Amino acid sequence: MAVRILTVCLGNVCRSPTAEAAIREAAEEMGVDLVVDSAATGGWHVGSPPDIRMQRAAQREGLTIDTIARQITDADFEDFDLILAMDRRNLEDLQAIAPPGCHAVIRLFRDDDPTGPGEVPDPFYGGDAGFRLVVEMCRRTARSLVGRL
Repeated sequence: MAVRILTVCLGNVCRSPTAEAAIREAAEEMGVDLVVDSAATGGWHVGSPPDIRMQRAAQREGLTIDTIARQITDADFEDFDLILAMDRRNLEDLQAIAPPGCHAVIRLFRDDDPTGPGEVPDPFYGGDAGFRLVVEMCRRTARSLVGRL
């Protein structure tokens, strides 16, 4: 049975869809059977495609992001084995809304980063360099995560 992973950020238009795509890419490269999705803690962008700046940064590196933003649901805490927050704020929000005794393990995505744990910075209000950094962090962390699985 495939491990089910959900990546989560604030709006589900930059970081979590990039992490989702990077995990899929790593799983395909390594032949690991995973189910991967992404979601937001907030509802601002529900139904929207990924931020065009994030799409462009990923495409320049050969990574395709094609998810549609959605907000996390109570069912996600039972449907997924691992819920990975992009930063501490989202981690705290996820822990606060998780139903008691939920199935999923909730932790930071970059706990698997071989360069050290930390947060994936939100590039939304910055320039191109921030989007490129997110792609780099997500790919590196995804390869480490999938390799561990």
